[in-house]
Amino acid sequence: MTLILTRSDILAMLTHEETVVAVERAHADLSRGTAVLPAPPAMRLPGADDGAAFLAMAAVSAPDRLATVKLLADLPGNRARGLPVQRSAILAVSAEDGDCTALLDGAAVTRFRTAAASAVATRALARPDARVLGLIGTGPLALAHAQSLRTVWAYDRVVLWGRTGERARELAARIEAEAGVSAEVLAGPREVTEAADVLCTLTPSREPLVRGAWFRPGLHVNAVGAPPRPDHREIDTEGMRRSVVVVDAYDTALAKSGEVVIALAEGAFGPEHVRRELGDVLTGGCAGRTSPEDITLFDSVGVGLQDLAAARLLIDGARARGLGVHIDLAG
Repeated sequence: MTLILTRSDILAMLTHEETVVAVERAHADLSRGTAVLPAPPAMRLPGADDGAAFLAMAAVSAPDRLATVKLLADLPGNRARGLPVQRSAILAVSAEDGDCTALLDGAAVTRFRTAAASAVATRALARPDARVLGLIGTGPLALAHAQSLRTVWAYDRVVLWGRTGERARELAARIEAEAGVSAEVLAGPREVTEAADVLCTLTPSREPLVRGAWFRPGLHVNAVGAPPRPDHREIDTEGMRRSVVVVDAYDTALAKSGEVVIALAEGAFGPEHVRRELGDVLTGGCAGRTSPEDITLFDSVGVGLQDLAAARLLIDGARARGLGVHIDLAG
């Protein structure tokens, strides 16, 4: 029987604390060789003039006894339709017998696991004395980051900016109410970058919004928002060059990260500059931050193994709580 989990089912079960633990373990499993994560192929829709693309984000994990694929539809034309640009669904099968275990809505999973990866990277790479969280972007991913990072780091001030002032003020008010810390809307990306100890960029930008010239010694950056396309980036080449860069997965970053692809094409550095993977930092296979003065940057493209980790949590939780719908696909 195949378990079907809707978005409301997922939101009733998934927590930031559990997702952070699961995502951290998944990246460590990748480093140890007990999980496999190929770079996702990008399939362009023939004849589409809006850049419509579909990504098959696959992973398999021996500890989780699961193989998954998330089919991500990245459809810029959806903006004009009033629909989300990115939509996805996750298929999970048993790694033991190939049984079709579950089908899950991908939106909430993606938001939680993306914020969790940033929380894992922040705990591993930020300075111990970091106090100020900076958010560039004010969508659901920004709130998720404020919530998820709170589970690993007791920041005491938030500074943020978004293109729509009203949404920025609403986000600041919600963060103040939930976290009990000061949250202030600043004039622009530069002001947020210069004020932050940990900066999260959370916009679907094609052109850089953040300049490396603004980076202060000791800053940690989570570069998150740009879609998995080699011509989109939020951080400029100078920012990448100045930073100790850690990626979620090397092969994926080389194929899908605009921050990486464009800076490499410009000759700012060689591939070894972006060779550190988050899992290797977690397991001690390579160094991350080595000095309080280092500028560290987590280049988060988003990978299928993070979806698998969240799917394992949800499948187990649904079975324990009797949630979801079961369908016999072979019936």
